[in-house]
Parts: sequence; C-alpha cells; structure tokens
Amino acid sequence: MEQNEIFRVAEVQLSYKPHFRAQERPQISTSEQAYQVLLNNWDMKLINYIEQAKMILLNSNNRVLGIVNLSTGGSASTVLDTKILFTIALKATATSIILCHNHPSGNLRPSSEDIRITEKIKQGGKLLDIAVHDHLIISENGYLSMADEAYM
Repeated sequence: MEQNEIFRVAEVQLSYKPHFRAQERPQISTSEQAYQVLLNNWDMKLINYIEQAKMILLNSNNRVLGIVNLSTGGSASTVLDTKILFTIALKATATSIILCHNHPSGNLRPSSEDIRITEKIKQGGKLLDIAVHDHLIISENGYLSMADEAYM
C-alpha cells in the first residue's frame, strides 16, 4: 500500500437548505397543532395500511424546520433508528423534536415498546441538548399525545 493511500478518506458534507424564512414556518405550541401539521403531510392512502414514523424538527421558537420520514414498516410495527434520528436533527440544527407514528389498527394507546423507545430517545436528546417535546400516535380519526397523557 502506498503512503498516499493511507490518507484517503471519504469527505463528509453537511447541508441544510430551508426554503422558507423562519417567520413563515408553522409554530407548534400544542399537540393538536403538531397533529394537524403531521396529518397534512401524511400519505393518507397508507395511514390505515402500514405503520410509518416521522419526526418534526423545530427551532428554538418551536417553528417547524421540517418533517422527516424516519421509517416505513409493516402492518403492526416500524423501526426508529436513534442514530439516524439524531443525525438528522443535528444536521438541521434542531433544538427540539416531536416524534410521531401511526397505528393502522386505529388503537391509539402506546405499546410498551412505544414507551421504551420514547424514553430512550428522550435520554439521548438530553445528552445532545435536543428536547423531545412529544411523541404522537396518530390515525386518520385522532391522536394520542404521550406528553399530554403523561407517558413521558
């Protein structure tokens, strides 16, 4: 191996290109507002069919930086990869996030896994100074806010 090959490494680039000024973005101060933003950005053909997870990225004024599709699963589960989730939040310089996933069954109660992963993400957020404001479980007919219901 040549000496120059030792120093060949991949370049990592970070970029975030918002398309709206901060004051034009929606501001979220309630779980109902978060639900409405998410519902307007959900593929309604899939909400009763497969489980999906999304994340709202927020700035320090709780203005929406963006909505991220985190995963698409099957009819009963999807995966939240914490490394990917926090990589995205850090790249967007989000100061807080709101997690969300749908339950195709229409049952809005969180599973024990929903509670466990939410606590794991909340603890990870503390280390990175990224607040986890809420985790919504949604259907086309309503939602459950884990924050409002004291699950977190």
